[in-house]
Amino acid sequence: MKNVILIATGGTIASAADTSAGAVNASLNGQTLLASLHAPLPDVTVTVENFEAAGSYALDLATIHRLCARIDKVLSDDGVDGVVVTHGTDTMEESAFLAWLLVTSDKPVVFTGAQRHAGQPDTDGPRNIHDAITAVASGALTGVGPVILFEGDIHGARYVTKAHTSRVDTFRSVGHGKLAEVDCGETHLYARPAHTRPKLATPVIDPDVEIIALGLGTTPRLMALAADAGATGIVLSAFGRGNAPIGFADQVSRLVDTGCPVIVASRCDEGRTRAVYGMDSGGVTLKENGAIFAGDLSALKARLMLAVLIGNQAGLNDIEKAFLTM
Repeated sequence: MKNVILIATGGTIASAADTSAGAVNASLNGQTLLASLHAPLPDVTVTVENFEAAGSYALDLATIHRLCARIDKVLSDDGVDGVVVTHGTDTMEESAFLAWLLVTSDKPVVFTGAQRHAGQPDTDGPRNIHDAITAVASGALTGVGPVILFEGDIHGARYVTKAHTSRVDTFRSVGHGKLAEVDCGETHLYARPAHTRPKLATPVIDPDVEIIALGLGTTPRLMALAADAGATGIVLSAFGRGNAPIGFADQVSRLVDTGCPVIVASRCDEGRTRAVYGMDSGGVTLKENGAIFAGDLSALKARLMLAVLIGNQAGLNDIEKAFLTM
């Protein structure tokens, strides 16, 4: 008999229409979600834990830090085979990535949820939960690291992203593809992640790292404002290989001189950052002025990586080394 822990955190999967509020709100607990399954779970015991329920758009880094610590605590029990986390889709990729960074156990951790709320007749939540529990109980995901499961597809936390606002197959690993799938209750693993998880122990995740999106002709004033308002780190969602409009290189130099790291990620869905272009704020100039390149991490995930590193009191050299190994 396999023992799976279901940790419920809210989200669309736990939501229904609130006519008094004129909105959809998270209100269902994990026991109700488990009772909604349409098929039995033979040879699996599921224990429910209700975490801090909220729409995932309302979560913060401290909450997910606690969630990751709880996952690790649960998995330290020799009698537990793995964890399923029900979670809202808006920030699921970020929570799963933080689990990828922080959770030390190699037991399966599967995040899932729904795009159609529990009050809809065609809600996708029950099937996703059933598939997630089945995948954990199979043992096939041991050593794979935290993953997201939707519509039977299983994606690794490092590359997965929410690609569509409303479709039930919203999650994609652009340029990399899924790791596995659940088909009629059977879990089929096709690939294992190439990257070794860092498993970073950190007392706190720094909440003051900001993302700034770049567009044609944007100015670096938001960088300056963020730093002056107390930002401890900046992540630029930059052009192409890692280039920026006029003036950004000067701001990078100013911030780095004060000890505020600046990470350059690409706003492109595929490929890696690399210092290729020169002149005012091309990648070469940004790097010469102290910017650190994020490789193929998205800006969202680069921010989380930086927030964890700063929480560990890593200096600029340590931060650069960490991103180089990612």
